[in-house]
Amino acid sequence: MPRKPKTTPPPVASEALDSALNNLVGYMMRRVQMKLTQHLTSRLEEHDIRPAQFTALSIIEQSPGLMQADLAKALAIEPPQAVLMINKLEARGLAMRVRSNPDKRSYGLFLSKGGEQLLKQLKEVVRQSDLESTSALNAAEREQLLSLLNRLYRGA
Repeated sequence: MPRKPKTTPPPVASEALDSALNNLVGYMMRRVQMKLTQHLTSRLEEHDIRPAQFTALSIIEQSPGLMQADLAKALAIEPPQAVLMINKLEARGLAMRVRSNPDKRSYGLFLSKGGEQLLKQLKEVVRQSDLESTSALNAAEREQLLSLLNRLYRGA
């Protein structure tokens, strides 16, 4: 009996594979978040910084003297992960631990001069990446999206 030739199904566009999920807010937010994070990560690579490290530097700048446990909470990570991150930032000369006066057992986190200078550059890189990633929206739509996302974040 002759063998049937194997037929390969035609390629399907990846958009069609998940189209049944496109009406789920959480699913679409995750897809957009992945796209934005990939874009940002590629822009930060030339500075050898990851998005979470940029966020940590920004938080430390905003709250000098912050404790590691508070940074971990702000980043929504476990304290040991925050310790590793601070170790890396400290090894690069971007952040430093300073012993707390009231409690000699604890340390506050501060940016070094190099960390302050790099963060200034990174803020522009991140701002530009954010604008590029949302270029499909006009300014009013972008503001509306930010407003809605903030409302979901604060109220949900």
